[in-house]
Amino acid sequence: MKLGVFDSGIGGLTVVKSLLEHQLFEQIIYYGDTARVPYGSKDKNTIIRYAIEAVEIFKNFDLDMIVVACNTVSAYALQEMQESASCPVVGVVEAGVLACANNLHDKNTNILVLGTKATVNSKAYDKGLKQLGFGNITTLATPLFVPIVEEELYPSAVLDEAMQHYFCSIQKPDALILGCTHFPLIANELQNYFGSDVKLIHSGDAIVEYLSQKFDFTQKHSTPKLQFFASENPDALKSVAHKWLGL
Repeated sequence: MKLGVFDSGIGGLTVVKSLLEHQLFEQIIYYGDTARVPYGSKDKNTIIRYAIEAVEIFKNFDLDMIVVACNTVSAYALQEMQESASCPVVGVVEAGVLACANNLHDKNTNILVLGTKATVNSKAYDKGLKQLGFGNITTLATPLFVPIVEEELYPSAVLDEAMQHYFCSIQKPDALILGCTHFPLIANELQNYFGSDVKLIHSGDAIVEYLSQKFDFTQKHSTPKLQFFASENPDALKSVAHKWLGL
């Protein structure tokens, strides 16, 4: 199968890493809209327009499936992408919600959702989790984490200060949803902050779990073909991809 992965920038590479580890696809084509990142501070109509433009770009590759690795796009534009595409389109928000259903067996679990301002304002995680019966949900926008990750300031005093800033008045959660694809890169620091007993759910693992549950994968692909495209400075994206994916 040939997969397209779309993200507003480089964060979706964490999803690609999980997909590679589970060897689900024969070919993965990644497109990052690096010229217009971040999406997390943009309005809904702009996000939808950019997302539909990404679908048009992917139509050049005869894909079997598209994974929307950006939580913000998944929250605001998934339906529009599904209507515009000629193949299935799945998003990381619905995957994250399903991961909670599969891994959190107590509906009173105290869940903390971290994300961009746009993702948090969309209430996509709240709605999805409440539909499944979860009622103890806190959402928190943590936009400073994105530049900290992109500048590779982890671990660092800067990250420690940012975590203290965001979490100083937050009750310790039972489960933490990393609702931005940048955040798995600081998963260790978040785990250390909250404690080893807190369950972390991140988009890469969640999307693999979702795809494996919803689709029939009969063959493993140990050496998939990878292609990386960006709306600006594709060489920089490829450099990060080689570093994060260990290529």
